[in-house]
Amino acid sequence: MIKTRSSTLCSLALGFAAVLSAQTSLAREQFSAEVVQRGPDGKTTTARMYVGDKRMRTEMTHQGQQVVRITDETRGVEWILFPDQKTYMERQLGAEPAAEPTAEDLCAGLQGVTCRKLGEETVAGRPAVKWETSVSHQGKTMNSTQWVDKERGPAFILRQEASDGQTMERELVGKETVDGRQTEKWKIVMTQPGGHSVTTSEWYDPELKIAVKQEFPGGMVSEIKDIRVGKQPDQMFSVPAGYQRISMPQGAQGQPPQP
Repeated sequence: MIKTRSSTLCSLALGFAAVLSAQTSLAREQFSAEVVQRGPDGKTTTARMYVGDKRMRTEMTHQGQQVVRITDETRGVEWILFPDQKTYMERQLGAEPAAEPTAEDLCAGLQGVTCRKLGEETVAGRPAVKWETSVSHQGKTMNSTQWVDKERGPAFILRQEASDGQTMERELVGKETVDGRQTEKWKIVMTQPGGHSVTTSEWYDPELKIAVKQEFPGGMVSEIKDIRVGKQPDQMFSVPAGYQRISMPQGAQGQPPQP
């Protein structure tokens, strides 16, 4: 049935872009690119991505059917389009914060978070602003100390120590060229309270201010390739005329389901 088919495609579209959304929303340049995700078994999934001003469009094909995901952070809305059927689903996102957190004002626009600036230090060879943060959720309070890159802001935490003993550290490995672009290779080590640690590698593009390649524990690799920097057409980020709205499947109104 179309409803079941659309539900599956909706989950795939939301899940595929989950890793990309957090970082590309912070990009300071508009661009288009190809996204390639390769699993430990060597199986690859590809999509086309268009990044505008706080807007993103992802196009992918599954079993011969195209599905498009459009996110508009300013309007606080997301659409899943099915061009073959000329239908779409819509879900509301959280409201855009009035102010965007920065290295010098980490709590700007954030609800339920308190921040106390502790000073400045050099971490991984870069100037960092040291913060003590506290977050309360469901009666529990989590405290942490964060060293935020002074130039790149909260999207680039150089070090973090949580009150439960979990830590995260970035280490600059060197500079490498990835798909023709100059990047910085960083090693990110997450250590659990018991001492177990996992390592992720990421290749950060200083111009776009995002990671264009990531290697995750277990063998999964995500890459943004064939990057073409330039303003993206406004019509790429809206529902075309003639599309009929259908219901969002249960479970997809809040957080995106995992693939």
